Amino acid sequence: MTSALEELLPATRRALFHRLAVAQSEGRAPSFVGAVQRDGQLMWTGSRTCVDGHAPDADTQYRIGSITKTFTAVLVMRLRDEGLLDLNDPLDKHLPGTGIGEVTIAQLLGHSGGVSAEAPAPWWERTPGSLRTELSDVLGDGAEMHPPGRRHHYSNPGYAVLGSLVEAVRDASWEEVLTREILEPLGLRRTSTQAQAPHAGGWAVHPWADVMLPEPTEDLGLMAPAGQLWSTVADLCRFAGFLAEGDDRVLRAESVREMRAPSAPPEAGEWDSCYGLGLQIVRSEGRTLVGHSGSLPGFLAGLWVSVEEGVAAVALANATSGPLAATVAADLVCIVADAEPRIPEPWRPLPEVDQELLALTGPWYWGTHAFGLRLVADRGLQLEPLRGAGRRSRFQASSEETWIGLDGYYAGETLRVVRRGDGSVSHLDLGSFVFTREPYEPEDAVPGGVDPSGWRGIPG
Repeated sequence: MTSALEELLPATRRALFHRLAVAQSEGRAPSFVGAVQRDGQLMWTGSRTCVDGHAPDADTQYRIGSITKTFTAVLVMRLRDEGLLDLNDPLDKHLPGTGIGEVTIAQLLGHSGGVSAEAPAPWWERTPGSLRTELSDVLGDGAEMHPPGRRHHYSNPGYAVLGSLVEAVRDASWEEVLTREILEPLGLRRTSTQAQAPHAGGWAVHPWADVMLPEPTEDLGLMAPAGQLWSTVADLCRFAGFLAEGDDRVLRAESVREMRAPSAPPEAGEWDSCYGLGLQIVRSEGRTLVGHSGSLPGFLAGLWVSVEEGVAAVALANATSGPLAATVAADLVCIVADAEPRIPEPWRPLPEVDQELLALTGPWYWGTHAFGLRLVADRGLQLEPLRGAGRRSRFQASSEETWIGLDGYYAGETLRVVRRGDGSVSHLDLGSFVFTREPYEPEDAVPGGVDPSGWRGIPG
């Protein structure tokens, strides 16, 4: 049971419901459902509908469109973690004969392979997958629109190809692998490739009149890994928690973090959004959100999580256009994060301390730039400028006297302790940059040496 301190405040709950109600009304959606999760716990759900007494709930399925791509990306990352492929492998190495074989797996995951945005006509989202029985039907002629790796170009067929890659390596259908490796371990019992009651029907709302038309629901066949799934706000919140923390039964936290990192530069004018490996990354009201939007005829969906604040939100609507489900999901995250900021964990001292490591902490100088080195948990280090803006990074222990950068400018770079002949510490080497205890101390190992006359003022 949720304690009083864990429940959302009444004002916050009203603000969430108000945002959802406005979206359903102004977006003219037959129904709209949303949910918010904090630190892995479902905190709020709400819905609005045009039919009294038939409001959806957290267990009602909607089609989630391209959020499906994130599930497919997780399956590919699992293959990488098992050593069955490398993200830099060309597609031909594992799935020959597609005609786009030189494109790498990483480029397909990040939509930088230059592959066409859509499958050839007829419109794949409103026609049966039986019209496209081969990958050549999905890719068509001239599927490479841009040189691989040069730009971000969103590709639905690219994810159909990734689904076929999963099938080829696993020797099982994409649906079987998805169910066995993601849905069952995470307990996503209401996520499926076909609709399961209770589920919403998909509708098109006339742009110039308040009337509706039912949309067809097709099995997408080979295009399924790009957009087939049905799910609920409760299941998707659980999946969002996995995207924030990882789960060793499915994908370790380090690999999920890799998915959340930008993989290709954004298009010009889109500096507030980019794409990772199967995940969209956006900036909203000063915070970073990761997740995905989704749409198929009759349905719109959005899933976002603020990893730093531990808040995730999902919004689903059953209309082809109008309600901005992804925008609403982002707003739900921001409402909770702004109204009820995360309460930090209490400060606690480290359980143990290495005295030699402790002696490394404090001020260090790169030239005349002053930095502070702080000891954190698990023998980790944190380097940050003591004044103003500058390069800051966290480092993970690699060996007794080396650390690897985790983020920022020094991500992947090695921080190394350099000792003198007598065993005392001479300096820190960080990617060839020398950090000394004093700025340009003559006795220190300063590259290029130090002027022997030392520091001086202006002659009188």
